[in-house]
Amino acid sequence: MKKTAIVTGSSRGIGFAIARQLGLDGYNIVMVATGPREKNQAALDELTGLGICCAYVQANIGESAGRARILAGALEAFGRVDVLVNNAGVAPKNRADLLEMTEESFDYVVGVNTKGNMFLTQAVAKQMIRQEPVDGRRGVIVNVSSCSAVVSSTNRGEYCVSKAGVSMLTTLYADRLAREGILVHEVRPGVIATDMTSAVHEKYNKLIEDGAFPIARWGTPQDVANAVSAFCSDKFSYTTGNYIDVDGGFHIQRL
Repeated sequence: MKKTAIVTGSSRGIGFAIARQLGLDGYNIVMVATGPREKNQAALDELTGLGICCAYVQANIGESAGRARILAGALEAFGRVDVLVNNAGVAPKNRADLLEMTEESFDYVVGVNTKGNMFLTQAVAKQMIRQEPVDGRRGVIVNVSSCSAVVSSTNRGEYCVSKAGVSMLTTLYADRLAREGILVHEVRPGVIATDMTSAVHEKYNKLIEDGAFPIARWGTPQDVANAVSAFCSDKFSYTTGNYIDVDGGFHIQRL
């Protein structure tokens, strides 16, 4: 039986690399993005050109109706869900000092990154539980959080809080779903070359040059995709609730 993976925020960047890698691993792919299909047709065409079977769902994970549409679209296209990769996320629209952060910005970022993750996982987990196990498990859920889950950035505190929340969701769902045959993992990217980091390219270039990262280069979306692929394989069948730092060793405390 061919398995199906939902990858949120997968029309570009890290999410697209994950969708491509899981597709090459043999999964059907449900690409989820906020824009209309025609806007992301080139990304879909690239996947189908590689022989990957894809469906497309336009949805905002921060909205209840959007989350319901994702699950319904996956089931309509492929009949089941075996993997959920919670990759979609937003940064603050305007970076502001912690003392100037607005409630609107906090609600926006946490509403997508944490609340959206919480309730999409809830819906998909219930579907996985209804399914018959394949290869001894009902599903795998991978959260793409960030080094910001544990690293302070006082000019985007709402983002840090939202990603710390995702890390706790990893722990909570891993605990709750292990008995259901569902494994939950987390990948924490560091400085990855994407649209989100393009505005601070010079800042991170200098940090790399100054030796802040033991592996002295930018991370790539494929680096993250490789970690997600490993978690979705059968090589971590006795592991749940863990995370991998994909950050060039940035997490290492050094003197």
